[in-house]
Amino acid sequence: MTKTVDVNLINGIALAFEGDAVYSMYIRRHLIFQGLTKPNQLHRLATQYVSAKAQAILIQKMLEAQLLTEKEEDIYRRGRNTNSHTKAKNADVVTYRMSTGFEAVMGYLHMTDQIQRLEELIDWCIKTVEEHQK
Repeated sequence: MTKTVDVNLINGIALAFEGDAVYSMYIRRHLIFQGLTKPNQLHRLATQYVSAKAQAILIQKMLEAQLLTEKEEDIYRRGRNTNSHTKAKNADVVTYRMSTGFEAVMGYLHMTDQIQRLEELIDWCIKTVEEHQK
């Protein structure tokens, strides 16, 4: 696929749009590989990873642990600070903006073909959510 747009010029909402899809796909695949196959069960469990609240908690923990590179932190801030004109269904504005920043990082890594780094962060997210469930 040919890239005609400089990813560094893509706004935070567009990066988050990509990141939402990519992160959700990895989470869904993870759950299915756990042997889960019932749609209601999959949806309920996926929410623990992909909800705005879960993503806001994850990005906060990433920042506290200094897991992100300087560029990734810039992308997070770009996504977080972008005015989206949409409202979250189940989250306050701060949580929603943090989750948008989280998704922007995922989208940026995917769109710049940094798949190993993307998977490293997603694996960290999965482990973090699952440790919290215990």
